[in-house]
Amino acid sequence: MIRGEMPWALQSALDRRGLGPVAGVDEAGRGACAGPLVVAACILRPGDGARLTELTDSKLLTPLARERVYERLLQRAVDYSIVVIPPDEVDALGIHVTNIEGMRRAVARLAVPPGYVLIDGFRVPGLPAPSVRVIKGDRAVACVAAASVLAKVTRDRIMAGLHDEHPMYGFDVHKGYTTAEHGEALMAHGPSAVHRWSYTNVALAAQAHGRRPPHKVMLTAAALQANAGRRGTVDEELDQYLFDLSEPERVEV
Repeated sequence: MIRGEMPWALQSALDRRGLGPVAGVDEAGRGACAGPLVVAACILRPGDGARLTELTDSKLLTPLARERVYERLLQRAVDYSIVVIPPDEVDALGIHVTNIEGMRRAVARLAVPPGYVLIDGFRVPGLPAPSVRVIKGDRAVACVAAASVLAKVTRDRIMAGLHDEHPMYGFDVHKGYTTAEHGEALMAHGPSAVHRWSYTNVALAAQAHGRRPPHKVMLTAAALQANAGRRGTVDEELDQYLFDLSEPERVEV
């Protein structure tokens, strides 16, 4: 694999060898404990670097710069797709499975079939084109950086809307990620319907408030272990979740 120092080097090399169009794929919200997971795929015009001079990893951009790049990408991209996966689907399948499936959906929804797919971080089997994972791809590959901006801006806008519905959690500030302020709000108010009940901190807050999941949940091993440490063994805690809940609220592990 040819990996250059400039963000356009890898996809340009693939394009020159007739392996394009090259799609980049990235997500936003994997580490958050509230809100959706958002996955984007993007195909850029070859040689468009001069017109997208601010493009880089979305995490390195200010909110205003992200908005500028986002609007520019909507104008300049050959094609793009954005997939929004709600918290209940994350809870039912687990974050890794959901992330992989979201990336497959994003690529499948591109109207322009890619000749090659570059993915940030890890391998995604089952794509309709050859693919390769790129470590820190959102900083090394322009089309992956573009996908990261599309996903991040979309998710931030969603979290701003969720803040209007649930102002007590501060979603407009931390965007659903686990911060000290978010943790304090969780313990004070308990989790909402837009939290990921499979995450350890959310499960503990739910337990403290005597609340049960409103949908199917695949508890993580960490969540089970954390709860078990407070009331018994992991097996005992598993029995608690499997058999004490009514049928609509049954937790699957």
